[in-house]
Amino acid sequence: MQNYLSELLTEEQQESDLPNIPVKEKYQQPLEKLLQKVDITERIADPADEPVYTVKSSVKNELPKVLEEKIQVKVEEKTQLIADEPLKTRKSDQPLIVKQIKNYRKGSFQAMFFNVAGLTIAVPLIELGGIHNEDKTTSLMGKPKWFTGVMLHRDEKINVVNTALWVMPEKCDEALINSLNYQYIVMLGNSQWGLSAETLVDTVTLEQEDVKWLDQPNKRPWLAGLVKERMCALLDVESLIKLLDAGANINQD
Repeated sequence: MQNYLSELLTEEQQESDLPNIPVKEKYQQPLEKLLQKVDITERIADPADEPVYTVKSSVKNELPKVLEEKIQVKVEEKTQLIADEPLKTRKSDQPLIVKQIKNYRKGSFQAMFFNVAGLTIAVPLIELGGIHNEDKTTSLMGKPKWFTGVMLHRDEKINVVNTALWVMPEKCDEALINSLNYQYIVMLGNSQWGLSAETLVDTVTLEQEDVKWLDQPNKRPWLAGLVKERMCALLDVESLIKLLDAGANINQD
């Protein structure tokens, strides 16, 4: 159970950069080759033949020029269409999501660790909004299963999250849910969201190299990285708040 979140992180595979698809160059076919297909000949008059109509020299000399102009216009139009058409790749069809650089990504920083159903989870102290004792909550209709309810604290409404149900819904059977003993609410930043915690472990100062960071866009935006020594998840609080606001769980559904 302790390695559950670390397994989620290590299975994260970044898509390799797809090679650029070159646009084939459109070569203009020489005018001479095109004109070879046009057979303009002047037949020699023969009394035995039927009347032959010859092409006047002025028209005959003008015909290649007209063909050349038409061909040139067609080539220019085709070239312009190719130039105006944007180059599309599989990557360009996907929206680019870039994580903003956090304040704790420079130098050492402090993180607080807490336990939920045998899992250890860390949150950067700078993004911790406070800690409250678990109190009576009021459930609301139409909310996800992981939404415990609303708790009042000094006239402040706190949206309480059943952390175990949010983090690992597929592992939360009835026995596990009944065994949970939540005692604290870990507040996320300046939001009204709070994660239920069973125990508070400690606060530790971490260096940048102590964390395996997830800096590139990935399918788990709530995960900032993995604390190597404890093999536990470090939360990206800002991204987690966005998921909770959208009513999405760890699988973003």
